[in-house]
Amino acid sequence: MISFVISLFLLVAGYVVYGRIVERLFGPDDRVTPAVAKADGVDFIVLPGWKIFMIQFLNIAGTGPIFGAIMGAKFGPAAYFWIVLGCIFAGAVHDYFSGMLSIRQDGASMPELVGHYLGKRAKTLLLVFSLVVLLMVGAVFVFSPALILGNMTGGTQTSIMLWVAVIFCYYGLATMLPIDKIIGRIYPLFAFALLFMAVALMAVLFVKWPSLPEVWQMAEVKPLTAQPIFPCLFITIACGAVSGFHATQSPLMARCLDSERKGRPIFYGAMITEGIVALIWATVASWFFYDGGAAEVGSTLEAQAPEVVTAVSKGWLGVFGGILAMLGVVAAPITSGDTALRSARLILADFCHLDQHPIRNRLLISLPLFGIAALLLWYNVADKDGFNTIWSYFGWSNQTLSCFMLWTSTVYLARRRGYSYLIALLPALFMTSVCTSFICTSQIGFGLSLPLSVGIGIGMAVIALCWFVLWKRRTEKVSESRLRTDRNI
Repeated sequence: MISFVISLFLLVAGYVVYGRIVERLFGPDDRVTPAVAKADGVDFIVLPGWKIFMIQFLNIAGTGPIFGAIMGAKFGPAAYFWIVLGCIFAGAVHDYFSGMLSIRQDGASMPELVGHYLGKRAKTLLLVFSLVVLLMVGAVFVFSPALILGNMTGGTQTSIMLWVAVIFCYYGLATMLPIDKIIGRIYPLFAFALLFMAVALMAVLFVKWPSLPEVWQMAEVKPLTAQPIFPCLFITIACGAVSGFHATQSPLMARCLDSERKGRPIFYGAMITEGIVALIWATVASWFFYDGGAAEVGSTLEAQAPEVVTAVSKGWLGVFGGILAMLGVVAAPITSGDTALRSARLILADFCHLDQHPIRNRLLISLPLFGIAALLLWYNVADKDGFNTIWSYFGWSNQTLSCFMLWTSTVYLARRRGYSYLIALLPALFMTSVCTSFICTSQIGFGLSLPLSVGIGIGMAVIALCWFVLWKRRTEKVSESRLRTDRNI
């Protein structure tokens, strides 16, 4: 528990200290934001700061900081390191710049941002890549809550498919309607419930004060998974540390802010809050797996993440905890799925330069997207391994998206004087190595040996660093040449 307390303190301190450093390096000012300049009553709408924070938190959280942290706890106390360091120095930086750069670029979506700073080829690649990821999220987060609800209401295939239809119809409404009609009204309530559940569990942890493996005992703790810590831990715990999916969500809220100065508490702060939720669940899972918690709540060490959530919530918080657990495993994925499809609509609309104020234009973009999502959903239902297959590819794709956003932030900062770009460059290099190593060694990728895969991952990071250094030198020479020309004139 000492590691938990130290980690909790570091996350809060990270927001206060490092968050302010990141904010100062970006330099928010009083310029007119897209929410005001481009107000359309659909996607560009000024919302109260507290409401934007709650929506942003739920958008980026979903089940990520719960399920990912539980699975990550099987790696042992190393999970604490990644949640704390990843959240402060990678994830929160990633989320802050994805939101603030969107504001600076008139509410641009992620592919537009990447294209502006990394070039048209990167934009086209990321357009396809991000749409595939968002559609996978939409498909996966229809079936998983429908399966739970179906089992609660009869357990037949008919009841499950009925819930699939209901959730899919809700996704259509949430994707099409103005953001303040559904998302702006129900998301703050769900976010509050998710936070309340985390705080309640943290209170129980302090009361129980279980004997848990500490960070300094890491060498003595045998992980409960055969997967290597590098790179698998850094793919498993995504939303609680750094997640590329967040870069598709932050522009949604960038279109609702009336001041750049609210960026740090909303974008950086929401990520730190998510990191705290992940930290709590990683600690709860550590108790479950390492301190006899599974037996105490009538479960087993083989329990999957949703089972851990349900067993612990009911065991610690009673009936009310059971209701909150259902919220965590049902409402949270639904609220990730609907904003994923809404983001897909906006990304495609930005690429096609199609105004989204007329309802017919929203239909024109949404119908093909929902058709593809329906095909993925059919595969999810028809194939018994469909969910696991889609989720495996999503995990890697999600973290690869974060590489694009971190490199975009690096290029933006490198165009300024000084070494401010280091705050984005270092996590960009690390995540490039992680994602390359994982796809090389994973069975969903090339299935190479771990040492070879890690070597390729490090090599790719070195190549990326060399590319960046050459680009920066060339950019500086061009700038110096222009400066001399201006002086001569």
